[in-house]
Amino acid sequence: KCFSLTCYNLTNAYNNRVIPLLHRMINLEKLTLYIRITDRSTFVDGTHLHKEILMHMSQLHIFIFYISTIIQIDDSFHRLSDNNIKKTFKNIGYYQISCTVNYRRSKAICHVFSLPFAFDRLDMITNRFPTIIFHHVTYLMVFDDDEFKHDFFIQIAKAFPLLKHLTIINKILLFMDFDKYEADYFQSRPITQFSHLISLDMMVLNRYYIEQFLLDTKAHVPRLIELKLFYSNLKNVTKNFTRDATRYNCANIKRLIFYDTCHHPTKFDHYFPSLNIVSCPSITSCI
Repeated sequence: KCFSLTCYNLTNAYNNRVIPLLHRMINLEKLTLYIRITDRSTFVDGTHLHKEILMHMSQLHIFIFYISTIIQIDDSFHRLSDNNIKKTFKNIGYYQISCTVNYRRSKAICHVFSLPFAFDRLDMITNRFPTIIFHHVTYLMVFDDDEFKHDFFIQIAKAFPLLKHLTIINKILLFMDFDKYEADYFQSRPITQFSHLISLDMMVLNRYYIEQFLLDTKAHVPRLIELKLFYSNLKNVTKNFTRDATRYNCANIKRLIFYDTCHHPTKFDHYFPSLNIVSCPSITSCI
């Protein structure tokens, strides 16, 4: 009488595999659905769910869900707001839901989910996400075409109190005087607390984001043991592994994984006293 389907990877099999499967479960009483959908022309909203799934399950009493839809758009696409999507759920009697719709160039992403959020993972979150607490999320991936500011990371730390794995994707180049920016702005900003973070993956082009987590005046990451990033960024931020202000947050790191070539990995010994593994395209070594 209960069925749970979790699909973390993007899938284009929703229409021809998932919906037919659910149509056979006419006596289902509880459905838990976590799915990330691509290759559709419209968002999966309340109207769609009612027509394609819910009306076929007359015994269903509990529906727990997270549904992400990625669609291709152009200038002629009619842009829907968060409230537009929420209204389609209210129309079918689902009031405890949250939604965020983000438009990025030729793509649009809609996240819609039941409340409270019941899952441990979220992908492709942007600068815009609901101001609620995600008590169960331990894995988070954020990306955006716009820059992430310090306040965004403060918000992330508060919204995801049990976060263990964080991936940041941002390929925007920021042109600024970092020393002046740091002196004028961050001296008065609160330190971001990531008490449970153990793995940090930063696919970013700017040292600004690295400093957000490694400078002890900006972040507290006492359990961080794995760091994945560009070697060139790490070298710059740590001032060739001599900077005291980033030493504390590097003290417990056991694994360094680089996207680019790294040089002389043995010189990390004094800066990363807990280091066991260094991996990059040209070399993987155990310390």
